[in-house]
Amino acid sequence: MNLKISYKTQRILLILGFLVIPITLLIVFSYVPLANMIYYSFTKWNGMSPRKEFVGLDNYIRIFTRPEYFKVFKTSLYYLVGSFAQMGLALYFATLLSFKVKASNFFKGAIFFPYLMNGVAISFIFWFFYLPNGTLDTVLGFLGMSDYIRKWLGDPSVINISLASTSVWRYMGFNFIVFLGAIQSIPKDVYEAAEIDGANKWHQFRFIIFPSIISIIELNLILSIKGAISVFEIPYIMTAGGNGSMTFVIQTVNLAFQKNKVGLASAMSVVLMVIIILSTLVQRFYFRRNKVKGEL
Repeated sequence: MNLKISYKTQRILLILGFLVIPITLLIVFSYVPLANMIYYSFTKWNGMSPRKEFVGLDNYIRIFTRPEYFKVFKTSLYYLVGSFAQMGLALYFATLLSFKVKASNFFKGAIFFPYLMNGVAISFIFWFFYLPNGTLDTVLGFLGMSDYIRKWLGDPSVINISLASTSVWRYMGFNFIVFLGAIQSIPKDVYEAAEIDGANKWHQFRFIIFPSIISIIELNLILSIKGAISVFEIPYIMTAGGNGSMTFVIQTVNLAFQKNKVGLASAMSVVLMVIIILSTLVQRFYFRRNKVKGEL
């Protein structure tokens, strides 16, 4: 018996066949854990006992009635400022290297390389870099700037600047490569026409490059603010949140795995997720509104 399957059916089966594995992985490793986290946020659970006591909104009430849980967000301001510096540097180097520059490929690789490195490795590299009598202190002493030497990871007044600088060094490569790709997608004819009209490099950036990649800048800004709010890896490895470097995510992890308050930590994770979603929606609304005004 010959069964003839139509081309349309074959196409649908092929598409479904390719989608089964990624959708299954997405459900198992994203949506199911998310659903469990939301469920745990309404319980009092230590993470080990099979018994979970349902407490309703008690965890959320505790979070919003105790300001110390939100005070750590002031640490995110350092990373927020660092993200703007990071984007500015990335845009500057991407614009510069989009023109004809000697050894441009080398500089592109050097800027992007830190993003390819493991975050743990980078954290340990900069931990040694900031140690007393470490690399930074040695360089400052060699330049005759010993008066500026500080306890870079021990002084609460400078520790977050040190950590934010490390974050800038690591993630600038991502913004750089995204900006560079967007800039190189601009047709060369536009630059040639601008040069014929007497436009210099600054004019080309201001009137050609910047307006052409504004949507990419908006995307990177959204990702940077999200990263500043949920920063975790670098401060956790380098200082474990000590000396005033505590972040909201580190605080949540400590509650869950050190104090065994998984229910409360889950509620804090849900709150952070909502904050990130709301900040993203506000930014998108703001950018879209201003874009519409500009078109009008």
